[in-house]
Amino acid sequence: MNFASRRGIRKLGRTLLAATLIAGSFLFPAGDSHAESGRTIRVALYADIGSKYKSTVPFVTLQSNAAFNLESAAGTVLLPVPANNKIRISLDGFRVKVMETPSWQIAADAAKKLQASSDKPQLFVTTRGGASVYQLYTGPYLSEAAAKEGLTRVGKAGLPIPADQTIAVKGNKHLLAGEFATSQEAEPVLSSITAAGIDAWKVLVSGADGSTKYQVWAGEAANDSELAALQVSAAAALPQLTWTAGAAGATGLIIRTDAGMDWISEGQAFHYIVSGTGAKFVAAGNEAGIQIVERSKRTYRGDLELSGLAGSLAVINEVPLEQYLYAVVGGEVSSGWPAEALKAQAVAARSYALAQGNRFDVANVVDTTLSQVYNGIGAEAPVITKAVDATAGEVLMSGGKLVEAVFSSNSGGVTADPSEVWNNGGTMFVSVLSAEDAAAVASSKKWYYVLLPSGISGYAREDNIKLTGDTTAAGLSIATATTKDVNIRPLPVIESSSSPVGKLNPGDNAVVLDQVYESGSYSWIKGPYTSAELLKSLSGKTSNSLPSSIVSLQVTQRGPSGRAMQVKANGEILQVKYPDLFRSAFNGLPSTLFDIVPSGSYTVLGADGSTATIGGSQTAGVLSATGKVSAQSSGTVVMGADSSARVVTGTSGFYFIGWGNGHGLGMSQWGVKGMADSGYDYRQILQHYFNNVTIVKE
Repeated sequence: MNFASRRGIRKLGRTLLAATLIAGSFLFPAGDSHAESGRTIRVALYADIGSKYKSTVPFVTLQSNAAFNLESAAGTVLLPVPANNKIRISLDGFRVKVMETPSWQIAADAAKKLQASSDKPQLFVTTRGGASVYQLYTGPYLSEAAAKEGLTRVGKAGLPIPADQTIAVKGNKHLLAGEFATSQEAEPVLSSITAAGIDAWKVLVSGADGSTKYQVWAGEAANDSELAALQVSAAAALPQLTWTAGAAGATGLIIRTDAGMDWISEGQAFHYIVSGTGAKFVAAGNEAGIQIVERSKRTYRGDLELSGLAGSLAVINEVPLEQYLYAVVGGEVSSGWPAEALKAQAVAARSYALAQGNRFDVANVVDTTLSQVYNGIGAEAPVITKAVDATAGEVLMSGGKLVEAVFSSNSGGVTADPSEVWNNGGTMFVSVLSAEDAAAVASSKKWYYVLLPSGISGYAREDNIKLTGDTTAAGLSIATATTKDVNIRPLPVIESSSSPVGKLNPGDNAVVLDQVYESGSYSWIKGPYTSAELLKSLSGKTSNSLPSSIVSLQVTQRGPSGRAMQVKANGEILQVKYPDLFRSAFNGLPSTLFDIVPSGSYTVLGADGSTATIGGSQTAGVLSATGKVSAQSSGTVVMGADSSARVVTGTSGFYFIGWGNGHGLGMSQWGVKGMADSGYDYRQILQHYFNNVTIVKE
């Protein structure tokens, strides 16, 4: 596919687009298959769901501008958390107890050494004999064996372990020393146990009558034999207490005090450890929302369910669907977009969310682009709330079923056919023109691709150079700088990690080879990637063996929209599971709507229809005014049939020149914005991007 035809696609006007829209759009009552209004959605923030999703953290730090409650799964209020108070939540499991010390600074210095390692530090403080004792742990670990491996690593970290202490593996098996109606009643028993040198804690539990109870648990054995030995020693030390193994596997919130809020100065907060097989607790939502510090300090509406899953802490946000959409729409598109664009995004996002079912087992969706971007209350805005409310309950239907209304940032002028993405998708997804995707570059500067007198080629932004009015013998324009030391960039974008390849000053002339949009969501240029870089990126993503070196790389088959369906390296097909995988296979390309251009060679089409590839190290015959001469290919300017030109370099590599950002299937968000700018309403927009659908009101 050449760029002349690609540019032609983008000339589609509003008149032609309007002809593709279904005349009118009607709202129909929802059938029984739809969820009831006012339903909630479960969003996984942290969870280990195997191959489906994995995002884990040792603990979460919660706070809110308003008071909230920690509750049992049954709704028993276990304790109130005052406004602006921080608490931490973690999962009871395997840890390594590193040391005990009366000095916070000694413990903090040791923690700093561990912080960058895989053995994450946690610091608690307890009272023993009226004095503070700081207890440094690492973990949690998924198993006793993993904890033992962690113990070995920690032992080699060069930490100042007191001579009378031994680094040890700890677990989640505890002894029960009694149950009490109040915290005050539990205190004497707790004090007697800790005075005997046995670690113990108060634990919040839900009583059989639904009331809040306090238990005292002691010890943290890693296995049953350790627990049995602990029971014998505890009974010998404190025979007046009744010791049972009843806490092993029981459900409760262990109350500890965290002394590692940061490692600069001591700050303390209550730390509640979720313990017990199948244990679930809830941070009940309030009007201000609850912030999770570890999740980029985002604040969430609704409840936060706290539990264990696959040995890791799971945090699930259960929130009313419409309130979830306030944040999703705000996370996916700009609040500055037209109202009709926001409405279209709201309906698509609602349809997508409801179509997920229990895709993630314990949750319907996750908070990343694996589902939809969900950044909490901070992404909300009044205009977005208004758009969501205006379309409340509206979803897309096709054939009596909810449409999984997928979308991407920018389709690059034409949306994808299902065959070009995941080889499936249904009849509601077809490739359609999306000229309004160009809205993404409406305010962007264009860039000139120029050749400097030194032979260096690169890109200069259009506001830094001007055309002189002169041209070369081949008809290429001449340009000069409008200011001193204009940077010539390797690609048409300013990147802090990439240095300029040259400079252009007023009076110095450069040959203009082409003009392109700034690299972004609409169009882009990536590379040049060397053979080694491509082979590294391709590793593990193809089902066939890779060559030792990539000499040639070509798109040899395209789908209905022009996206790459097949790519050959050295003439051999790169076999991938599905076409969209080419994005990650080639160093994370924005889309699969691309051409591949070798940096060090060019292809010549002969009069007989044959082609030949000439590399940068070869000489080529050039017909000049004085006759045929030989020229070194490196540094040669070659011009295509569309009058665009490029320089052949002396180094091998491959440029990827493409359009769009994302898989391209379904709705194009920038196209939605462009259509709304042109006066289309959200119903027309949705029915353009999704085939044979109706908009249904729940």
